[in-house]
Amino acid sequence: MTATTSVRPAGYGIVRAGGGSFLLHRRSALVAAGLSVLLAAVCVAYLCVGERFVAPSEVLRVVFGHPSPSAFVVGDLRLPRLAVGLMVGAAFGVAGALVQTVARNPLASPDIIGISQGAGALTVGAMTFGLASYTVLPYLSIAGGIAAAALVYVFAWRGGLHATRFVLIGIGFAIALRSLMTLFMTKGDYLVAQQAQIWMTGSLNGRGWDEALPLRWTLLVLLPAVLWAARAQRMVSLDDDTATALGVRLGRVRLGLVLIGVVLASVATGVAGPVDFVALLAPQIARRMTRTAQIPLLCSALTGAFIVVAADLLGRRLFSPTELPVGVLTAAVGAPYLIWLIVRGRTGGKA
Repeated sequence: MTATTSVRPAGYGIVRAGGGSFLLHRRSALVAAGLSVLLAAVCVAYLCVGERFVAPSEVLRVVFGHPSPSAFVVGDLRLPRLAVGLMVGAAFGVAGALVQTVARNPLASPDIIGISQGAGALTVGAMTFGLASYTVLPYLSIAGGIAAAALVYVFAWRGGLHATRFVLIGIGFAIALRSLMTLFMTKGDYLVAQQAQIWMTGSLNGRGWDEALPLRWTLLVLLPAVLWAARAQRMVSLDDDTATALGVRLGRVRLGLVLIGVVLASVATGVAGPVDFVALLAPQIARRMTRTAQIPLLCSALTGAFIVVAADLLGRRLFSPTELPVGVLTAAVGAPYLIWLIVRGRTGGKA
């Protein structure tokens, strides 16, 4: 009689719950816990700091629904904007992780390969010509992002999806679509064009519960799909021959991952504008912290949320009373990182 022993990969532990068990990467769990603490801290700071400082105890009273003289400042002005920032950052973080996983390239983020620009082009066109209300814009962004992703996918497909060709064609579409947005603004009403210009930089200014609603429902509806994507990532990370031998339908799995990422990036763009480089930065930061083979989706979401909230907090207070759009701060950090990735790729370094 032979005894059977369970073999698990190094760095993983077995968690048993509800009569079942699953593998848990210990370092990823610790990183996720640390990111959650940092995110909670920056959220409290976000609600405290402003033209009027509110004590953390008063902030917590408002958050938990207790009466407070600071209810209007915290609950009506700052909390809705914070909620939008958290959801936008998490959506961009997960979207970037999924697209980079499929393309196997750290440069393949939605704002680099034209997805955000496709969402933005349709949104800006609707804004400047008065074709839709602001509550409809996130849904138009989804349509624009899917259309742009489909075009990039079709033009990049040559008997397979080559990562370098996918990124280069996506960059070409991104440039063309950004030019189209500029053209729309020159043809529309001047005041609306100015609003569209601010929106194009990526901003949370004036965002409230109405803007958060479509993003909240999209995240809730896609939650089961994101849980599936976390498992499907492992299949896509294998080389094509191994995955095919295991019976994985790579074409369908990759299409599903890309579609989830496109919808998340597009609806986030529709709510806050194209907040550049969050989808590029968050997955790579999360991967380097966890040291995993796959890009961790939970840590990517937490990192993206932290980047957006922290950048918006700095944008509100750095040059007060002048308020900088959140996209200006993320671009200031993301652009040098993008240059570093390109240079490192050319010198043969591992990005």
